[in-house]
Amino acid sequence: MSQESLAPGAFSQADDLKKRIIFTILLLIVYRLGTYVPLAGIDPDSLKEIMSSSQKGLLGMFNMFSGGAVSRMAIFALGIMPYISSSIIVQLLTGVSDYFKSLKDQGEIGRKKITQITRYGTVLIAALQGYGVSVGLENAGSIVVDPGLYFRVMTTISLVAGTTFLMWLGEQITLRGVGNGISLIIFSGIVAEIPRALASTFELGRTGALSAVMIVGIFVLVILTVLFIVFVERAMRKILINYPKKQMGNKIYGGESSHLPLKINTAGVIPAIFASALLLLPITLSNFGFSESEMFLNISSMFTQGQPLYMLLYASGIIFFSFFYTSIVFNPKETAENLRKYGGYIPGIRPGERTAEYIENILIRLTTIGSMYLTFVCLMPEFLISKYPIPFYLGGTSILIVVVVAMDTVTQVQTRLMSSQYESLIRKTKFGK
Repeated sequence: MSQESLAPGAFSQADDLKKRIIFTILLLIVYRLGTYVPLAGIDPDSLKEIMSSSQKGLLGMFNMFSGGAVSRMAIFALGIMPYISSSIIVQLLTGVSDYFKSLKDQGEIGRKKITQITRYGTVLIAALQGYGVSVGLENAGSIVVDPGLYFRVMTTISLVAGTTFLMWLGEQITLRGVGNGISLIIFSGIVAEIPRALASTFELGRTGALSAVMIVGIFVLVILTVLFIVFVERAMRKILINYPKKQMGNKIYGGESSHLPLKINTAGVIPAIFASALLLLPITLSNFGFSESEMFLNISSMFTQGQPLYMLLYASGIIFFSFFYTSIVFNPKETAENLRKYGGYIPGIRPGERTAEYIENILIRLTTIGSMYLTFVCLMPEFLISKYPIPFYLGGTSILIVVVVAMDTVTQVQTRLMSSQYESLIRKTKFGK
C-alpha cells in the first residue's frame, strides 16, 4: 500500500480531531464573550479613567492574564489565576505532605481526589480575591454606583462564579478538545488583545511618544524573541541507549540503539505562569483593599516594571518552579528502572542507581540552562517596557506563553492526526483493500 493513497483522505479519517478543534474554538469564543460582560453596579466611565493610568506593574500583568477583563471589570476579571494559585499550593503540598504523597501514589483515584481539592482551593482563593476586589472598587472613588454590603456580596459571587466557570471550561477543553485548556484560555486572552496593543503602539508613534526607529526596533526584538523561543523549545539533549542482542533459536534479536530525548526546557511555560500567579496573589491587598494606605502604596510602587524587587521575585519564582516542576514531570530513578527492566543501558554507565544519577546530573544542567533562558525571555523586555510606554502584551512573558502554547497545541494536533492515519492503515490491513 502506497503512502500516497493515505494522504488525500488523511484528514477525512480524523473526524474526532475535527470535532475536538471545533469544540475548543467554540469554548474559547464563549470565554472571550464573557470578558465583555461587566459586573453590576460599575460606572464604566470612571473605571476607564482609573484603569487607563494603572496598567503598569502587577495590575497590568493581572489584566494580561485575564484577557483584558480587569480593565473592563468583567465577570472574568479574576481570570484563571485562582485555579493556578490553588494548583501551586497543592503541588507544593504534594512534595512535603505525607497525605498528598499517598494520594499521588494511589494512581487514578488519588489523582481525582487531588483534582477535587484543587477545585475547592480555587473557590476559596477566588472568594478571598473577589471580596478584596469589591472592597477596592468601593475605595477607588466613584467607580461603584451604590456601594455597600449588597455590592460586595454580589461582586464576590459574580467573580467566584466567573472563575469557577473558567475552570470548568479549561477542564472541558483538556478532556474533549485539543491542547491544555488552562493554557489555551490564557493564550486566547493574550492573542485577542495583541491587535489592540499594536494599534496603541502605532498611536504612540503617531503622537510622537515613540520614534519610528524605536517602533521598528520593538518589532525586530519581538521577532528575534519568537525565533529564540522556538529554537530553545525544540532543542534537546539526546542520551544514547543501547540494547543487548538476544538469541532465540537460530535468530538474533535486539542489538539496536535509540535515544532518550531530554528537552532543555522540560517545564515549558509553567514556571512563568506560576511565578506570575504568586506575584498576582497579593495584588488583592496592595492594589485594591488598602489603596489609601501609605505602606501598601509604597509596596505597590516596588512592584512595577524595572523595579529591583519586582524583577528579583519574578526571576526567583521562575527559577524555583523550573526545578520544582521538572522534578514532578520527570523522575530519573523511574526512567533508569524502566531501562533496566527492558535491558537498555547507557554506554559506560552501570544500569540502575548509576544510570539514575547520570540522568539526574544531565537534567540538573539542562534545567539550569532552561531556567536562565526563561528568566532572560521574561525579564529583558520588562526593562524596555518600564522605560517606554509599550503595551504589556508585547512583553516577554506574553510572547513566551503565546509561542510555547501554540507549539504544544500544534504538536498535539499532529500527533492525533498521525494516530488516525495509523489506525486507518491497520484497519485496511486487517480487512483487505
